[in-house]
Amino acid sequence: MRYLTFVLITAIAFSVVACGKSDAQKASDALSQGLQAHGAGRFDEAITAYRKVLTYDPQNKYAFYNLGQIDQVSGRPLPAENNYRLALSIDPDFAPALFNLGIIRANAGDVQSALQLYRHTIEVEPTAAGAHLNLGLLLRSLGQTTEGDVEVQRAIELNPSFGQPATPVPGSSATPTPTG
Repeated sequence: MRYLTFVLITAIAFSVVACGKSDAQKASDALSQGLQAHGAGRFDEAITAYRKVLTYDPQNKYAFYNLGQIDQVSGRPLPAENNYRLALSIDPDFAPALFNLGIIRANAGDVQSALQLYRHTIEVEPTAAGAHLNLGLLLRSLGQTTEGDVEVQRAIELNPSFGQPATPVPGSSATPTPTG
């Protein structure tokens, strides 16, 4: 009996080693690889890794979100929007996807959707300074100055750098030059 138990345990251990990592571990490893490549600006490599994540974990909101980010910074708003929407279909309260989708919708002129997305972002992440700022600026552009000012002020409270004047690049036309 002891020999049979040893053989069964050995067979189980061998099958675990032979099968390798679980799909969850493979997805996690691919996500780590994607994040590393993404952070280094190697977008093609990151895209490949994020797609690999989705083969092991088709419900991985982070892979969809990161694919959306790459599309967005690469000037591909439609694929970015699709990827953000896929992330949100998995987690409707995923604040980063809500926020970035708000930016895309605002840039597309869909002001009402952008307003809703920024408000939803703030609802799930009240300290999202960027969402407060974008909401405030959008409200101001619609003539809703009082509400817009409140949101801009809240953004500055959360991130004081939003209230600082932009520093011009030395030697640029924005730098004042003495006249004489």
